[in-house]
Amino acid sequence: MNKFRFAIKIVAIVAFMFAFGSLAQAQATRTWVSGVGDDANPCSRTAPCKTFAGAISKTAAGGEIDALDPGGFGAVTITKAMTIDGGGGQVASVLVAGTNGIVIQAGVGDFVTLTNLRLQGARQNPQVGGGLNAIQFNQGAGLNVINCYIWNFTQAGINVTLNQSQSATVLVQNSTVKNCSGDGISVTNANTGIVKTTLDHSTFVDNSNGVHAKAGSRVDARNCVFSMNSSNGVFADAVGGGTIAVARVWASQISFNGGNGVQAGNGGDAGISVVEIAQDQINNNTGNGALVSSGAGGTAVNTFTNNSILGNGTDGCPSCTASGPGS
Repeated sequence: MNKFRFAIKIVAIVAFMFAFGSLAQAQATRTWVSGVGDDANPCSRTAPCKTFAGAISKTAAGGEIDALDPGGFGAVTITKAMTIDGGGGQVASVLVAGTNGIVIQAGVGDFVTLTNLRLQGARQNPQVGGGLNAIQFNQGAGLNVINCYIWNFTQAGINVTLNQSQSATVLVQNSTVKNCSGDGISVTNANTGIVKTTLDHSTFVDNSNGVHAKAGSRVDARNCVFSMNSSNGVFADAVGGGTIAVARVWASQISFNGGNGVQAGNGGDAGISVVEIAQDQINNNTGNGALVSSGAGGTAVNTFTNNSILGNGTDGCPSCTASGPGS
């Protein structure tokens, strides 16, 4: 009888330990990070983690990681639907050197939101150090970048390089991308899917191209600034045969760029590159205010109403197509 009771106790203890272990490994819908946290913690409100990478494995798909207080929370790769919120009015930073800041390698049906974050490349000057891309979007259904500040990366601020048959969406809202050696934002899909991108009330300054719409992209920008970039403010560039790249820019400032204000085509692409402009201030760019440069038919800059194209190396839009009333 004693042996029987002892066996029952052993089974009960093992069952309890198994259940406890399962609970300990359960993922929460909301997790927390803190500048004074510890990645050995469960990432709860009262026992937060130290880094985004430490919290992500403890956060359920579709969940959210929130920052409790100011801190540097490190680089992270996101492999599932997820929101990372740095919180308003505090420094929630990702500071990197020699690597990407945030990589999105999610499922093709997953949406990722990044909000209230600062992403900084640790560069001593434009030639030395720094991160690669601030945000590298490799796969997913959608990416939202809201109220973020990005600067000092040696490649792009936001680099969208999909290779999927499913279409995807990108939203950049109330954000700034500054002082990146590559493009402020570059968008392409090497497969059949289209990347539909919306830029709203955002600033792209002191990069290479402000926005670079490549093959498989449709970029719409409104109330944005594309200025002081070393190449073009807005560049539609379908580099592959049979592909289309479109950039539509309305009510925006495109000025003081080292190349052209807007450019469609790269002089040798086999695809169709189109820029559409309306109600834009395109001023004081070193090259052309607007340039059509392509070896393929269909590439064009289409002008709609009330554009100001003045003070550039070459003013006006001599190769553009008037496409609306008052163009």
